[in-house]
Amino acid sequence: MSSDADIDERIVAYRSGDALVYQLSGDWKIDDTLPTIGPEEKTAGIQPLRRVLFDTTKLGTWDSCLLHFILNRFEHCRKEGLVFEAEGLPKAVNKLIALAQTETAQDRTKDQEKAAESWSVRGGILYLARLYTAVQNEIVDFIIFIGEAALSLMRLFTGRSQMRRSDFFAILQECGPNALPIVTLISFLVGVILAFLGAVVLMRFGTGIYIAYLMGSGILREMGAVMTAVIMAGRTGAAFAAEIGNMKVNEELDALKTSGISPMEFIVLPRLLALSLMLPMLTLFANTMGILGGLWIAVQTLDLSYEQYFQGLKDSVELGDFLLGIIKAGVFGVIIALSGCFRGLQCSSSSDGVGSATTSAVVTSITMIVFANAIINFVDWLLASMAFS
Repeated sequence: MSSDADIDERIVAYRSGDALVYQLSGDWKIDDTLPTIGPEEKTAGIQPLRRVLFDTTKLGTWDSCLLHFILNRFEHCRKEGLVFEAEGLPKAVNKLIALAQTETAQDRTKDQEKAAESWSVRGGILYLARLYTAVQNEIVDFIIFIGEAALSLMRLFTGRSQMRRSDFFAILQECGPNALPIVTLISFLVGVILAFLGAVVLMRFGTGIYIAYLMGSGILREMGAVMTAVIMAGRTGAAFAAEIGNMKVNEELDALKTSGISPMEFIVLPRLLALSLMLPMLTLFANTMGILGGLWIAVQTLDLSYEQYFQGLKDSVELGDFLLGIIKAGVFGVIIALSGCFRGLQCSSSSDGVGSATTSAVVTSITMIVFANAIINFVDWLLASMAFS
């Protein structure tokens, strides 16, 4: 036994064969200083240390302070591979130790099962099955949401909608004029980049005059609508999801339902109409800025005149190219509004849920924009093939 002043007098630790015995005495209260372990535990013996025992014959009153010490010794034994013998402890402590041992064993078993399952063929099949079920449920829920939005739109046309005009015009302002600065900057830079890449290729063949053909087709048919949609998905679609998600967290949606007001008509419908109307107009503006960006590169890099550039646009661009981009923009506007509102309504009632809903809204919008763009281009190609055949 050590006489070090730092060692708590309530603990006497000594070796008995292959066992380390803790003799506990006195009162163990949470208001007192937590006990420390003496150096006897590390003293080398003739036999290797294999067990830990307790002698509580001189133990007084105790509370969670004793439990803290015992559980620390239990964890120490588990890590060092020692046998923890709790027979000498009070019965109440023994019950807690048994419960801790049971939970530890169960946790180990669960962890082992999860690890084995994740690396097995069965685990891979289960993962694919869960993924398939989750995707299927998402598709079904989204189709139901689209149906509810269509019914709300029909109620609007019949004059029975609960949508407020003031909300619609406020959202229209946010989706349209307030988005012009970022749309202007990105569209102009996209036009510059597209024209510069085209100029690098066309200059090799001495056909720089055709830069106007590239800009007319690329901007009006594809890049204008797609880039504007991506911008609005990250700006407005995410904002829709965050706003509606916060409403759900604050139980505002439940309050609307309790008052007999449909959240679909009061919240979703004005956002759907506003973004569907403004995105084609923003795309028209983005087309203009992209073409001006291409003009700047054509004049500075290819030494074209303004007349040559605009004449090339006139010769290459048809009304169908312009209308195709506007049609795409309208479809993209519906997709962004529906995705943002759908994810917002799906939001869980927590702050983390709002962030997840916002991220999901952007990912869903962009993914569906790409698919919709591919489908529209395929349909346009089919119609063009039928016209020429």
